[in-house]
Amino acid sequence: MKRILFLCHGNICRSPMAEFVFKEMIRQRGLENEYYVESAAVSTEELGNPLYPPARRCLTGHDIPFDLRRTARQVRAGDYDRFDMIICMDHSNLNWLRRIIPSDPEGKVCIMMPIVGKSRDVADPWYTGDFEATYRDIVEVCTAMLDRDFPSIT
Repeated sequence: MKRILFLCHGNICRSPMAEFVFKEMIRQRGLENEYYVESAAVSTEELGNPLYPPARRCLTGHDIPFDLRRTARQVRAGDYDRFDMIICMDHSNLNWLRRIIPSDPEGKVCIMMPIVGKSRDVADPWYTGDFEATYRDIVEVCTAMLDRDFPSIT
């Protein structure tokens, strides 16, 4: 089973959107037994908070199911051993992650958009308000991941 962890700053917008988009894509392809997917925060700011309402509206608008009981959690050092791939939404998330998981000897950690050959970050809709742009980025990368049989990022 391939184990994927999506990370963002607070775990209430981008990373849970990626979690639920990827889970739905997995379900649609009949791959539920091949992947395990979670999301987490690099900060403690939103711990215990639910998915941000505009993120919920965006997912609902695209018929992406999500768990209303899910709340934000922070990544832990032990997650490095639990997951095959840890995907950060931006460079800031990666810098924060390095405080929790200082080394990546197995090459599990990456930033999301370079997976599809783009050198930019996934913009944070908490600040931009553009949840659709974030959704499009997430769909592009998640589709590529499944089409290329990730978590190998080579």
